[in-house]
Amino acid sequence: MITEPYVLILYYSRGGTTASMAAELARGVEQAGLSARLRTVPPVSPDSEASLPPVPDSGAPYCTPDDLRHCAGLLLGSPTRFGNMAAPLRYFLDQTSDMWLDGSLTGKPAAVFTSTGSLHGGQESTLISMMLPLLHHGMLIAGIPYSEAALMHTTTGGTPYGASHWSGSKAGGLSEDETSLCRALGQRVGNLARQLGQEQGNQNG
Repeated sequence: MITEPYVLILYYSRGGTTASMAAELARGVEQAGLSARLRTVPPVSPDSEASLPPVPDSGAPYCTPDDLRHCAGLLLGSPTRFGNMAAPLRYFLDQTSDMWLDGSLTGKPAAVFTSTGSLHGGQESTLISMMLPLLHHGMLIAGIPYSEAALMHTTTGGTPYGASHWSGSKAGGLSEDETSLCRALGQRVGNLARQLGQEQGNQNG
């Protein structure tokens, strides 16, 4: 049974920064009047035997196929790994061919977010790498418009392709601009999901 509409915030995080971004995105989604469902994916391992518990010890629960299938919108996040998304997130997406076949995600809004430790660490290529499977699923990709003031003057993270964080040599968390852009992107996807859901409801009615 499908619950009330929600935006799925699906991410992989090792050091906690991407998880912090996910929390700010969730606040933006909730500002749009929708529920945010935070989910992560387990790390991949060269071991052939499953060794992880079905539920992580802390943080967001692991994502199930139904979490993704029934979402009204998607925010997908990963730290940068050599200019690409991290392997655990890629592995999870590789298991979604059944949703591609039945069009479960077609027409739903989606956006992406990432974090890097270096200024030229591949943020934009990582964001684009996450867009590609979503485009194959027929999702509607939303970026961050330049009408968001923080995008024009940020000296840390933030791109028109999606939210981002640059830690640099600092040990601190998200900057004010990064936080603002995360919330703006979450709100944008939340608004799109709500509007598209209303239109679909009107057509079905």
